[in-house]
Amino acid sequence: MKFPPRKALGSNEIKSINQVIRYYKKKGIDPGYQGYFEHSLCKKFSLMMGGGYTDACSSGTAAAYIAISALNLKKGSEVLISPVTDSGPLNALILLGLKPRLIDSYPNSYNVSLKQFLNRVTKKTKAALIMHIGGETSQIYEICKEAKKRKIKVIEDCSQAPFARSIWNKKYSLCNKKFVGAFGDISFFSTMYSKTISSSGSSGLVFTKNKKLYRNVLSHADRGKQIWRKNINLKDPSKALHPALNLNSNEFSSAITLASLNRVKKTIKGRIKFLENLNNDLKSSKTCSVVYKNFKLFSPFFISIHIKTHLLKIGKINFVNNIKKEGVPLLNSYGCIISDWKWARKYMQDKFITKNAINFKNNSFNLFLNENYGKQESRAIVAKIIKVEKKFLK
Repeated sequence: MKFPPRKALGSNEIKSINQVIRYYKKKGIDPGYQGYFEHSLCKKFSLMMGGGYTDACSSGTAAAYIAISALNLKKGSEVLISPVTDSGPLNALILLGLKPRLIDSYPNSYNVSLKQFLNRVTKKTKAALIMHIGGETSQIYEICKEAKKRKIKVIEDCSQAPFARSIWNKKYSLCNKKFVGAFGDISFFSTMYSKTISSSGSSGLVFTKNKKLYRNVLSHADRGKQIWRKNINLKDPSKALHPALNLNSNEFSSAITLASLNRVKKTIKGRIKFLENLNNDLKSSKTCSVVYKNFKLFSPFFISIHIKTHLLKIGKINFVNNIKKEGVPLLNSYGCIISDWKWARKYMQDKFITKNAINFKNNSFNLFLNENYGKQESRAIVAKIIKVEKKFLK
């Protein structure tokens, strides 16, 4: 069976490219950056996040670098970081001269709970970089509440979970209307071609509800410029506040991202429906299941399928590779666990190993998905899993 491609560069995205061309041809100037389409994107995103300030930039890694820079942390400051991430955010911490200190995930997950956060907080901790992995969320409300007591700044990485909700305790009714990215001091989002909100290339967003932080974001995204000021020559480098790079986005990326943003609710809804079908179909499997069930809160990017490896007469990687040979789109072992990166160890604050995250990796695989998957795809995937399962059950 051929699984349906996503086709994120759809008709509306193509129309948006043509809109940029027509707009700037009519004005008689070339498209630059910080223009009409970027402002439209940032305004719409801020509105959907419940109010605040947004800046578009050149990549998700750039967004991470800008968000961390905007906090103006002193070099050598200790920053807690989730156990699972792309290398970009960790590299940003290292290049800014900060000291990363790992937090483990909670069992059978790649995300962080309040307990795991508190286990790693020290008196030296100045900030925490909390990721929301796979579309599920960390326990961000509770983490932010405790961080504020300790004057710890919180940066959220929402690249894999835009518009997900974090409701770990039913009494926190405010979380019903609040999306991840709006809990911490500042947050960032990757909108690269594979992400839920797609720029069909490389781009990112930085979001905050704090106007002062927003101005820091603007200056760190564009060579230290005071972008918010209208009474100075922004092309004069002598007016810059500090050293910074040009990490701006552009009008074409912004227009495409806006088109993707306009249909993100439909995108997420389609993915959630697929997960509900998959979870139901997986009940017929003896070895594979989805650990977390509250899909209504998700913004699915991938789904981790847990395996009862003790029931198999072969190893996990061999088992998953056999499923992959059946044509199921998956990743047999997640490589984004910092503890596994030998090169990164010398930059860590200590030698802490994230055992829960590693254990989950060793007993699961990541199933790829998109909004075009439906009941047919769910049944096909589970049928292939069960076919391989029957062959290798003890």
